Amino acid sequence: MHIDIGIEEGHRKAIADGLSRLLADSYTLYLKTHNYHWNVTGPMFQTLHLMFEQHYTELALAVDGIAERIRALGHPAPGSYAAFAKLTTIKEEENVPEATTMIRNLVAAHEAVIRTARSLFPKVAEAHDEATADLVTQRLQVHEKTAWMLRALLA
Repeated sequence: MHIDIGIEEGHRKAIADGLSRLLADSYTLYLKTHNYHWNVTGPMFQTLHLMFEQHYTELALAVDGIAERIRALGHPAPGSYAAFAKLTTIKEEENVPEATTMIRNLVAAHEAVIRTARSLFPKVAEAHDEATADLVTQRLQVHEKTAWMLRALLA
């Protein structure tokens, strides 16, 4: 069925592609954060274990919203590890680092999500896609605050 939401197909495709990268980064960050939640040890265990749980829970909800926006634009959302691996800018975690390294890695991963989200704005603005702009703005606020809070743990 033809989609007539006031955003032409070329713009919808470009935005959906950008959102797919944001989804891949967000899901990869979710997985990394969940891994750290399970495996963190040391004197900051309780604080980090609970904080990481809050973070991955928020990310679990976020990926759904991003995927649904891609679908609303008329495109399929990526949904496999293979697709995410091709699209993400975040390095997959294959070991269990110590707690301080976990925090540093998460700061870098949140900053990567921020850069990916921010890269969407020119396409979104050109298409006058306020709904996607709102979604991306909300994601930026969450990731910038989370990166700041994680950085504060390292001070």
